Amino acid sequence: MHNLGIAITGSGSALPATSLDNQTLSRLVETSDEWITTRTGICQRRLASPTDSLSMLATSASTQAIASAGITAADLDLIILATSTPDDLFGSACKIQANLGATKAVAFDLTAACSGFVFGLVTAAQYIRTGAYQNVLLIGADILSRWVDWQDRRTCVLFGDGAGAVVLQANESDRLLGFSLHSDGTQNHYLNLAYQASDQELLPDINIAQGTYQPITMNGKEVYRFAVQRVPEVIDKALFKANLSIDQIDWLLLHQANQRILDAVAQRLNIPQHKVISNLANYGNTSAASIPIALDEAVRQGKIQLNDTIVASGFGAGLTWGAAIFQWGR
Repeated sequence: MHNLGIAITGSGSALPATSLDNQTLSRLVETSDEWITTRTGICQRRLASPTDSLSMLATSASTQAIASAGITAADLDLIILATSTPDDLFGSACKIQANLGATKAVAFDLTAACSGFVFGLVTAAQYIRTGAYQNVLLIGADILSRWVDWQDRRTCVLFGDGAGAVVLQANESDRLLGFSLHSDGTQNHYLNLAYQASDQELLPDINIAQGTYQPITMNGKEVYRFAVQRVPEVIDKALFKANLSIDQIDWLLLHQANQRILDAVAQRLNIPQHKVISNLANYGNTSAASIPIALDEAVRQGKIQLNDTIVASGFGAGLTWGAAIFQWGR
C-alpha cells in the first residue's frame, strides 16, 4: 500500500556572489535609493556573473536541500525545475540531474514564471499521492538579469537572480493541506518576456522568423492591482479547501515581488506583520526562486519550526496565481 501523503523534508538555496545596491544602480539608470525603497522595499539584489549558470545555482541549492532531507541524490525519483530562464531553451532540469548524480530520477522543466514554485509544488504532490514516486526534488531558479533592460528603471530595479529547492517525500500523514491554482491569459500582455523575430528568406517563396527575446516588459500598476486582488482570494480558497481559518496560519510566504504587495495582502487577510516572511530587501524579485529562497532562509534562521503551518502564494506572468498551504517537516 502506498503512502499517499506528502511532507516537505528539506530545503536549500543559492545566490550569486555579486551584489548590486540601489545607490550603485543609480549610477547606471536615473533613479535613487529612496525612489526604489519607497516603491518596492528592495535595497539590493544579487546578479549572476557571465560564468554563473542557472544549472550551477540550482545544483548548489539542491545539494543543500537533499542533505537537509537526510537522503542522497540517488534516492530521488523525480526532479522538477520551475524556471523561465533555463540555460538551454530545451530545458535545464536534466543538466541538474546529471550534476547531482541523481541517476534514477526523471527530470523536466516547468514554466509558470513567478508562480512556478507553487505550481511545481502541487505538481510534485500529485506524483507522490498517486504512488508513482517517493522522493521528489523541486527547484525554483531564475536568472532574470539576462533579460532585463538595464536602462528601463521601471523593471531593472526589481529583479535579482537565485535558486531555491525543497525535497518532498511520501509520508503517512499529508502535510499539503490545501491548494488553489489559476490562470488568466487575457491579461498576458501586462507582463512579458516576448519572442522577438526577424524575417529571413530561405528561398523565394519560403520565409521563416529567427531571433531572440525582448527584454522584460511590465505594466506595474496593472500587475500590482492584479496581485492585491487575486492573492487574498486564492489564499481564501486554499484555506477553505484545507478547512482552516487565517488565524491558524503561522506564516504568510508570498512571492517576493514588492513589499507594498506583501503589506497589502497581509492587511486584507488580517495577518499581523510578524507572521509575514520577507527578504526581498536583500534579493529583489527572483521569480520562481523567491519563495523557496525565503523558505530556506526562514528555516535556517529558526523562524519556521517543525509543524508550523505556512501559506505560500505565487503570482506573475501568464498571468498566473496560486496558493498552497502546508506544514513544515514530517
